[in-house]
Amino acid sequence: MPPAAIAALNPRAILRASYTAMFVQAMVVNLTPLLFVTLSRQFDLSFEQVGRLVLVNFATQMLTDVVSAGVVDRVSAKLLAVLANAFAAVGLWVFALAPFRLGDPYLGLLLGTVVFSVGCGLLEVIISPIVERTPPVAVGGRERKAAGMALLHAFYPIGKVAVTVVTGLAFLLVGVERWPTLMLAWSVVPALNTLAFVGLRLPPMFEVGTRTRVRDLLRRRASWWALVAILLAGATEVSLAQWASAFVERGLGTTKLTADLLGLGAFGVGMIVGRLWFGFRGEEADLVPLLRRGALAAAGAALAMAFAPGVWVSLAATAFAGLAVSLLWPGVVSLTASRFPLAGASLFALLAVGGDAGAGVMPWLVGVAADQVRWAPAWLVGAATPEQVGLRVGVALAAVPAVAMAVVVGRLRRG
Repeated sequence: MPPAAIAALNPRAILRASYTAMFVQAMVVNLTPLLFVTLSRQFDLSFEQVGRLVLVNFATQMLTDVVSAGVVDRVSAKLLAVLANAFAAVGLWVFALAPFRLGDPYLGLLLGTVVFSVGCGLLEVIISPIVERTPPVAVGGRERKAAGMALLHAFYPIGKVAVTVVTGLAFLLVGVERWPTLMLAWSVVPALNTLAFVGLRLPPMFEVGTRTRVRDLLRRRASWWALVAILLAGATEVSLAQWASAFVERGLGTTKLTADLLGLGAFGVGMIVGRLWFGFRGEEADLVPLLRRGALAAAGAALAMAFAPGVWVSLAATAFAGLAVSLLWPGVVSLTASRFPLAGASLFALLAVGGDAGAGVMPWLVGVAADQVRWAPAWLVGAATPEQVGLRVGVALAAVPAVAMAVVVGRLRRG
């Protein structure tokens, strides 16, 4: 960028709004899983139906990513960032109110999910390139730039943990039946961030004449291996994250507060630790073997969550699973970005398509298994109820894409 253009920017404000946007994405994606059991009971929904909300969430994000891939480098980044936060805020209002105003409550939940998922899809596409193109906050070299991207990646699990803790405590104080009010309260965050982006000037997403076109990316074998790898990464991470709370509550037989704080919350803490390490030290590591070990560790953690003999062992495995999956998605993005440094924001859109495909389908399959599977050998599940058997088998399915990713990830280097 020309020096005059750099001087016109406010990097601190841009990064602050971008980190808040990543928080918003985490908040919107992870509020629904905290309500799986509540929605199932209140509206008489099956586990497949609540799992289908996740499928719709990520399918909508994926469609948004597909549309964005062709236009994101031609449309104002500021416009996309403003629209993304606005859709997230409006979607939370629809999710909270529509089920009680439509004849079919599930239709209201689906409608709200679609609206806020459009916002999530736009955030996924535009926020990373905004931070990538923003000048370092302080003159001091590479570490400051790396720290900026590290915090961006870390703000997703930070948002996950913050939303989990605050929501869990709020349910304890006012009752889980007040969940619509809490949804409306959370909508203030994306609403304020919409106004924040309105007042910002953002950097261009690429230098004129240097961008690698989407069709050129798709001619490279490495880009297709990257799409497969991030699909498997999304399937592994999101299926474990989205079902952690419901699994701990109903699968292990704990209280909802324990499920939220020690299930999904512990998972999020593991992700924070892993992603902060990746951001600050990841450049020094060989990512391919690191991703392979992370994928295999995630597979082991999923099996331990599902079939460990004690509740506390399963809870410890849940926290370890968060650490194991923490590098999978950003690691694939980092490897792919290094292979295609001139791809612009369209590369992030293509990777988001692959990640969202896995993140949508796999949690839904977990819900299907939780509904349909009612028996497993006693030596594997112990004295579990039929519902607990289904949830345990469903969570164990997350090991499948994890193992597949361990096999595929080597192709990112050779492809």
